[in-house]
Amino acid sequence: MEKILINGGIPLRGEVSISGAKNAVVAIIPATILAQDVCRIENIPNISDVSMMIRILQQLGAGIKMINKNTLEIDTSTINSYTVSHSLTRHLRASYYLLGALLGRYSCARVAMPGGCDFGVRPIDLHIKGFELLGASVSIEENAMIDARADVLTGSPIYLDQVSVGATINVMLAAVKAKGLTVIENAAKEPHIVDLANFLNSMGADIRGAGTDVIKIRGVDVLHGCTYSIIPDQIEAGTYMVAAAATGGRVLVNNVIPKHLESITAKLIESGVHIEEYDDSVLVEAVGRPKHCNIKTMPHPGFPTDMQPQISVLLSIADGTSIVSEGVWDNRFRYVEQLIRMGASISVDGKLAVIQGVETLKGAPIKADDLRAGAAMLIAGLCAKGTTEIENIIHIDRGYEDVVEKFRLLGADISRVTVENPSQIANIV
Repeated sequence: MEKILINGGIPLRGEVSISGAKNAVVAIIPATILAQDVCRIENIPNISDVSMMIRILQQLGAGIKMINKNTLEIDTSTINSYTVSHSLTRHLRASYYLLGALLGRYSCARVAMPGGCDFGVRPIDLHIKGFELLGASVSIEENAMIDARADVLTGSPIYLDQVSVGATINVMLAAVKAKGLTVIENAAKEPHIVDLANFLNSMGADIRGAGTDVIKIRGVDVLHGCTYSIIPDQIEAGTYMVAAAATGGRVLVNNVIPKHLESITAKLIESGVHIEEYDDSVLVEAVGRPKHCNIKTMPHPGFPTDMQPQISVLLSIADGTSIVSEGVWDNRFRYVEQLIRMGASISVDGKLAVIQGVETLKGAPIKADDLRAGAAMLIAGLCAKGTTEIENIIHIDRGYEDVVEKFRLLGADISRVTVENPSQIANIV
């Protein structure tokens, strides 16, 4: 068992470089299946979700060559299967993108139901609706295998009943080689959807409108390999921005696209944090105790749900009372129990949290309930007085590259330890 130990209360100072976007790469790697060629993908984050996706492609028969820890060459011409088992999908929510990619290449796909973070029901009915409108028949077998197949995929108007990043991406993957024109209305507009569209277009696809709520895809017969670099991760960047503010520090966050961070930047400024934007970096500097503000998470360009736990840590030590409203997932406040263990004053009613700022958090044994909750626990430990011990850090490794080392380089007293017997932690602390 691995845990992260933090001796908090040290202001973060220095520079940090942001890795490639997790939410983009877990869609782009499956998209290489459509090329039946060699793709070179650069700026890939070294995270466990990527490792799992690579394992899945290798099991399907793809050739993978590691150029360096952040660059991959993927040869999908040797793929010889369209079936992905539960043993590989159960830890990876994004495994459902293999449905769209395999369906687009073979007109059939068999992929086990996905796993990943558990913070509410996340049905894939919109994905299935999209596949069916393209001409596929979809069934869910007793062993939780999703079976999708079509004689021919044909372009179609597709209206998504609600904004869904996953459904938008899956329909894009399935439609790029379909016959005719597909129009996705009420499409999600996140930066990683634009990145996927740019990648597919680099392979020869014809996609227009990504980043708006109407995406038009004219099917092509053949896609080819390409070289492509993943965009920076806006959520990783936001996490370090909030950490700098919560610890009373001053951090230059490099390798970012400031426009992608606008909703996060706006709320930090409202909280009294000083921010300067440059071409590909942002400077974050705490100015006294943070101020209270209200947050409502929404699809892009609104405040991202993936930043809600992190910003809530900052608000838990802010001056005054803040209200956080979760507009995307049903059960994203599970992490609040951990913050209360550290002395936070938070009450939750459904998808609403009322946060009364306290003077300081206190170190405590806590756990990461999911990926972004894990990031919040890191921030809480960094700004708390005393020692914080974080369990279940496997969630954190799913989306943050070298997170302990990056925080250490910013001056944090943080370490990763291996504990064979949980009772040993008392001696370590």
